Amino acid sequence: MCLYSQQMKTVVKKSRKQQIEEKATTLFQSRGYAATSMRNLAQDLGIEAASLYSHIKSKEEILQRICFRMAEEFYSAWQEVDEETGGNAAKMEKAMIAHVKVITKDTNASAVFFNEWRHLSEPSLSEFLAMRDDYEGRFKKILRDGMASGEFKLVDDKFMMLTILSSLNWTHNWYKPDGSLSPEEVGKRLSGLLLNGLKNN
Repeated sequence: MCLYSQQMKTVVKKSRKQQIEEKATTLFQSRGYAATSMRNLAQDLGIEAASLYSHIKSKEEILQRICFRMAEEFYSAWQEVDEETGGNAAKMEKAMIAHVKVITKDTNASAVFFNEWRHLSEPSLSEFLAMRDDYEGRFKKILRDGMASGEFKLVDDKFMMLTILSSLNWTHNWYKPDGSLSPEEVGKRLSGLLLNGLKNN
């Protein structure tokens, strides 16, 4: 009975922590991280501000959880890209589609990830930037490999990588889960437009 009670408490605690993170994500997206206080978060959850600290250490802890969870999802989605054997154009298309699918899974979290990471403090900020550089480097490698093989036109790989990711990252602003296009279809349309100007025809 005692063990059962402990398990139930653990489940309830995890559930509350998830509720806090989800509510904070919505507030960070709508108000901005800096303009959201722990008091705002407590009020929206209908609890006392002091009780939040039994679940989280600080507001930044929530931001860290959001940013690093999203980063891990982008990395996990890259497995599909590594499994692609159809050439660099096919690999880039797969990378773009995978990226869009992660963004559209939770547009509020994506907005926080893209816009609020600057509020991370050290050492989390350096860790986050290192992960971002590594991820962006994967796109640049596909571009360099594609240029070397003759599939892609000769371009500035950094400029092209930033152009691609900027175009894809904007989708969290307009994508609607109940819209006419699935994440896969959105990714295919965007990759088609971007690859059209990159391929050597």
